[in-house]
Amino acid sequence: MTSTSLKLAVVTGGTGGLGEAICRRLADDGLSVIALHTPGNQRVQAWLKTQQDAGYRFATLGVDVADFSACEQGFATLRAHHGPVSVLVNCAGITRDASFRKMTFTDWQAVLRTNLDSVFNVTKQVIEDMVTLGWGRIINIASVNGQRGAHGQTNYAASKAGMHGFTKSLALELAGKNITVNTVSPGYLRTRMVAQVPAEVVQNRILPDIPLGRLGEPSEVAALVGHLASPQAAFITGADFSINGGQYRS
Repeated sequence: MTSTSLKLAVVTGGTGGLGEAICRRLADDGLSVIALHTPGNQRVQAWLKTQQDAGYRFATLGVDVADFSACEQGFATLRAHHGPVSVLVNCAGITRDASFRKMTFTDWQAVLRTNLDSVFNVTKQVIEDMVTLGWGRIINIASVNGQRGAHGQTNYAASKAGMHGFTKSLALELAGKNITVNTVSPGYLRTRMVAQVPAEVVQNRILPDIPLGRLGEPSEVAALVGHLASPQAAFITGADFSINGGQYRS
């Protein structure tokens, strides 16, 4: 399969801050991009208008990625209209932070279903496309906190750590089929999710813990994702790429 025939990329959580940057980077690299979003998201039309004003024309699809049946139905529609998927970026994610003693089962289940179950639910829908094409790229967006843990994030850290276990195992299974599977683990980025963190927490706790002394930009992570999605990354699989400003210590 040649680079010119690599047509379709799907980005879950594609209308979020990091998802948007990834969609733009993949489009800049010549891929057609479909951004998945939560069904009923009222911001999607405004988001599409913003992208069009910036010169990007994305397709979007509302799919509950935490629901396997919804993924089956959504991807049947997607494939009928757009064809097979050759690049998948699993970027959907939520937080429901609380200390473990205060965390409810609902908080736990919501994060694990959206962040981790979704990786199975969505990847399962595209894997046969990639096998048939003889080429594929699967990129799972985890987190620095999946590597080192974080206070109040037993659910989130567990979900993100689980993503890389998925990556390593699937990479072994697909290594002989010209399909690579990798994890990208960003640190704290300038996104809406981090914007919800109180400013004093960012200034007094997060930034002092980042050796480079600043938040990362979504475009910096998107550049790494773009490389991993390219034909030039054919010898990279089963890896976890930290992009966190030097924030390695636990």
